[in-house]
Amino acid sequence: MNARRAGRIFAVSLSLSLALMASQVGAQAAKPADPPAAAPAAPAAPAAPAAALAAAPASADAMSGIAAVYGSRFAGRKTASGARYNPNALTAAHNTLPFGTRVKVTGVKSKRSAIVVINDRGPTTAGRIIDLSSAAARKIGMSRPGLRQVTLEVLSQPAAKTRKAAKQ
Repeated sequence: MNARRAGRIFAVSLSLSLALMASQVGAQAAKPADPPAAAPAAPAAPAAPAAALAAAPASADAMSGIAAVYGSRFAGRKTASGARYNPNALTAAHNTLPFGTRVKVTGVKSKRSAIVVINDRGPTTAGRIIDLSSAAARKIGMSRPGLRQVTLEVLSQPAAKTRKAAKQ
């Protein structure tokens, strides 16, 4: 492992550690105090931990987190949906979205985006929300393998009939 890659791994680990510490501090600070009995005030919204904000969707159709790239060694292998993995196709893996869902993936720093189709399950590494094909990664500005902060926006989901057929 070269020094540059070790530095990147250290930076990602440090960022995740800081986010975890911030969530723990936020959880302690979010404990509501007992309101005075004489003047009931409107309940304040509890502060959400920083780590929960990164993984939780801002709305039903949007979320943000860390994306990774599928390795080329998976080319030609079957995905969870039964399709063969093609590194040149705009596809991705997500743990919960139905197969066939179209998602707009935008790099937080680059502001570049790609519309991908979910055809596999993953990522299997904790802390990541999506695995991108090589083509999708290039399109959002990931010129080499690694991790990127991204936002996801669900554009469309397959009809229930299609989802049921895909499971059979």
